[in-house]
Amino acid sequence: MIATIVDILKVLGALAFFIYGMKIMSEGIQKAGGVQLRKVLSMMTRNRFLGVFSGFLVTAFVQSSSATTVMTVSFANAGLLSLVEAAGLIMGANIGTTITGWIISVLGFQVKLHTLSIPIFAVAVPLLFIKKGKIRFWGDFLMGFGILFLGLQFLQESIPTLQDDSTTLAFLSSFANWGVFSGLLFILFGAITTVIVQSSSAAMALTLVMSANGWIPLEVAATMVLGQNIGTTVTAEIAALVGNVFAKRAARIHSLFNILGVGWMFLILPFFLEVLDNILQQTIYTNSAYTDARNVPLALSAFHTIFNILNTLLFIGLIPWLVNLASKTVKSRGAKDEINRLNYLASMVSISELSILEVQKKVAHFGEVTGRMTDFISKMLFSINADEPEIMMGKIQKYEKITNRINLELTDYLIKISKEDVTSKTAFKIKGLIDSCSELERIANIFHQMANTIERKRTEKIWFNQQQRTRLTEQLDLINSSFVIMNENLAAAPDPQGKAKALNIEEQINAHRDLMRQESQNDSNHQDYNVHSELIYHNLFSSLERIGDHLYNISNAVIA
Repeated sequence: MIATIVDILKVLGALAFFIYGMKIMSEGIQKAGGVQLRKVLSMMTRNRFLGVFSGFLVTAFVQSSSATTVMTVSFANAGLLSLVEAAGLIMGANIGTTITGWIISVLGFQVKLHTLSIPIFAVAVPLLFIKKGKIRFWGDFLMGFGILFLGLQFLQESIPTLQDDSTTLAFLSSFANWGVFSGLLFILFGAITTVIVQSSSAAMALTLVMSANGWIPLEVAATMVLGQNIGTTVTAEIAALVGNVFAKRAARIHSLFNILGVGWMFLILPFFLEVLDNILQQTIYTNSAYTDARNVPLALSAFHTIFNILNTLLFIGLIPWLVNLASKTVKSRGAKDEINRLNYLASMVSISELSILEVQKKVAHFGEVTGRMTDFISKMLFSINADEPEIMMGKIQKYEKITNRINLELTDYLIKISKEDVTSKTAFKIKGLIDSCSELERIANIFHQMANTIERKRTEKIWFNQQQRTRLTEQLDLINSSFVIMNENLAAAPDPQGKAKALNIEEQINAHRDLMRQESQNDSNHQDYNVHSELIYHNLFSSLERIGDHLYNISNAVIA
């Protein structure tokens, strides 16, 4: 009994070591190449086909489909991805996660890379102490790489070879003789294993080792892999519980896609495996994986990849149908359930280096929302419709509350990301985005104060002369131009001249403010000078100049 407990602990410890290595390797390569990947991803979620490739790329990069799907669910929750775009990313993630199986089956079983782990550590550790550039992050990657294969080696050693143990083999074989029920049982086992270890890659590693050591034959191992495809959906479903209806629907699309895919493959699995094994005998190995356990890892990796590619090709044209089915099975609970919010959803593998791109998109949207208040102020000032000022006042009050909420959500999300280990460039970007959110919230407050001033002007029947109206229109036009430049600078790929443009428009706003101030002083000597009108006028153009300052501060914060 004690020996059995120790053996189980050895397996769990080896799995933990493997998962930790995967985590270190993933986060290291994100820091080393995250900036370049973010630039690629910014252009690759525009339709379902690019979304598939994007999901594949991210998952192959971070070595975790769960991390990609959790990220996708959080972005659907924030309104950064439509459900169609989310479906493409999820399908790509299913293909990307198969890369792990190939790494393990080729480098872990064929090349025996674990023998090089200690030399890899000897190279990696000195790199960790190099502060300049990205070299230390490649050190993290190498450390994780070495730990991952040591974990795989410990896993192989903790699961004994059972070819000479007829009793245990007979016990395991008895489960494979129940027909369809056996297949369903092993699918369930694969799903449960994935849920427990919270990593389809770790569950795949366990399956590969068990099959290579003779515990399970190819057909059983394949059904467990199908189960792992179902088990990995649980992570996204759990993450979506705290999200809105769009997050839940994105997670449901993941579940429907994987469950339906497993369903059709399960029906043709015996025939499919035989055809695949024949093809592999002619291309990769000579002895059938049905008779030679050493070839099962390669056969399983090929099965995993081909199945997910075929499943994607089958369903990519049915994405609208999947979206519709998810919408029917996940009903909205009302308007509050449809509010887009950016929630921090934890994942086993950190995705801070990648998720910052989507957060920046949300901040850019924040800038667009705030910029609409310029038009509201203009209509309050100059509309000839008697009812419009009151309507615009209501919109400004509404938008001021919206900007407060967005600021709190984004700042909270960014602060949580900043607590993780990120690169200096990402840390700079996080600080810039936090500062930008604060500046945008201040701009919204100024617009609200201006609206109150204009409302007082209207109720007290205070009027501006033609020159004042003209100058305020010109200043509002400059503020609009400044908003355009700021939004361009908040984009994923800002204009290299963005900071210079922001400075130029800021200087124009200041110069125009000085002109308005000088004209006001000159007008004070005129007989028809209205002090009440002048005070409100001065308040408004000074407020617009302050908004210009905040807009320039944002461009200055987000561009290095």
